[in-house]
Amino acid sequence: MPIDATQPYDDQNIFAKILRGEIPSKRVYEDQWAIAFHDIAPVAPIHILVIPTGRYVSWDDFSAKASAEEITGFVRAVGKVARDLGLVAPGYRLLANVGQHSGQEVPHLHVHLFGGQPLGPMLVR
Repeated sequence: MPIDATQPYDDQNIFAKILRGEIPSKRVYEDQWAIAFHDIAPVAPIHILVIPTGRYVSWDDFSAKASAEEITGFVRAVGKVARDLGLVAPGYRLLANVGQHSGQEVPHLHVHLFGGQPLGPMLVR
C-alpha cells in the first residue's frame, strides 16, 4: 500500500528492521552511511536496494534534513555499488519513489538499482 512521504518515520518499517539486523538481507555493501542488499522480488537480473542508515522517510525528507556528510556518503555508496557490480559501462537505472503517486511502499528512503539487461523505456504509456 503506497505511503504518505510526509508521515513521521516509523521505526517498525521493514528497512529499519533490516538495518537493526532483525530481518536478514543479502548485503552487497555496507558503511556508516548506507547499506545495499538484493531485493527479495527482483524485476531485473540485478536489482539492489540501497538505503541510508539514517531515519528518512523519502528522498524529499532526506534532501531536506540530512547533513551534507550523509548526503555525500549515501550518493557515493550508490555509485560504489554500481561500479562494484560492473554496471557502469553497460548502464543501469536508479529509481527512488516518493509518496503515494509514485507507489512508494516502505516509509524509509531507498533507491532501486537495476541492471544486467537492457531495461527499456522509463515509463510505459
